[in-house]
Amino acid sequence: QVQLVESGGGLVQAGGSLRLSCAATGRTFNDYNMGWFRQAPGKEREFVAAIRRGGTPTYYADSVKGRFTISRDNAKNTVYLQMNSLKREDTAVYYCAADWNLVRLRTTPGEYDYWGQGTQVTVSS
Repeated sequence: QVQLVESGGGLVQAGGSLRLSCAATGRTFNDYNMGWFRQAPGKEREFVAAIRRGGTPTYYADSVKGRFTISRDNAKNTVYLQMNSLKREDTAVYYCAADWNLVRLRTTPGEYDYWGQGTQVTVSS
């Protein structure tokens, strides 16, 4: 069992930055690939970024590539999402998720094993 708690969301103006954190407790954090997803009102949950157990490689959705950076600190059992050049369309609840997978980074929500409760990110114009 892995428990995940996100933090760092909030209200930011377009063009601004936020850094999300996701702290993990329970089973060994570095046994899991980690992902960030988001869900806007009335939309399905979508993939944002993922990172392998050891920190590389990483993978991003096209919509955030070049603006967002996923990273992890296995000593602190924490994964981060640095979000720069935020746009209104980035407004959503952001979730971190853990995937016990030895092969590849995955982008489908149903393939992840554990989820946090989410943190709201609102980008204003």
